[in-house]
Amino acid sequence: MRRRRAEKRQILPDPKYKNTLVAKFINMVMIKGKRSKSEAIVYGALDILTKKTGNDNSMEVFQKAIDHARPLLEVRPRRIGGATYQVPMEIPPSRSYFMAMMWLRDFARTKKGKPMREKLADELLDAYNKTGSAIKKRDDTHRMAEANKAFAHYKW
Repeated sequence: MRRRRAEKRQILPDPKYKNTLVAKFINMVMIKGKRSKSEAIVYGALDILTKKTGNDNSMEVFQKAIDHARPLLEVRPRRIGGATYQVPMEIPPSRSYFMAMMWLRDFARTKKGKPMREKLADELLDAYNKTGSAIKKRDDTHRMAEANKAFAHYKW
């Protein structure tokens, strides 16, 4: 028998923008508990975004970038009678935001030759403009779900 589900922890908003999404992103970028470094990277990236877009509200750009990178569907394996099917399923909003931020972070980390705040700003700008690796990953995820929609009746 399974135990009860762990309850979701309340995340406090970040100190500068008073936004929980930014706080989650700071936590995601953080390595080995170095929060101050992570905050410097994320806030630096948001400052660079403000300069590059000419939009004074970098929070609006950040929010749009994450919304553009968010997947709505994903495929999950289901084992039915000895065969494993890739069943397309809708993603809950909390998981889709998590996936978008994870993709943005990972693709920024794989780039070479620049400081992390610049790489992160570039990745966010690409997502804002609906180009770049995170958007490609989202489109691939959606394409995979679309290709396997014949197995949609297996979700329960």
